[in-house]
Amino acid sequence: MLKFVKHNLESIAGIEIYPIISLLIFFIFFIVLYTWVYTYRKEKINELSNLPFAGEEENGTENQ
Repeated sequence: MLKFVKHNLESIAGIEIYPIISLLIFFIFFIVLYTWVYTYRKEKINELSNLPFAGEEENGTENQ
């Protein structure tokens, strides 16, 4: 099956740039994501992690 696809793709001029572009997009996305997570403020992370418990404290219905 790959033989048929590979033969068709070899006939397209300039096709070799697409795997390079997709690899660059992949790595750039994860580098940006890692940078965003690494520089996120610790206070904001703690605030977001306590959101599921915030409704229980406001309503006074705590499960024990």
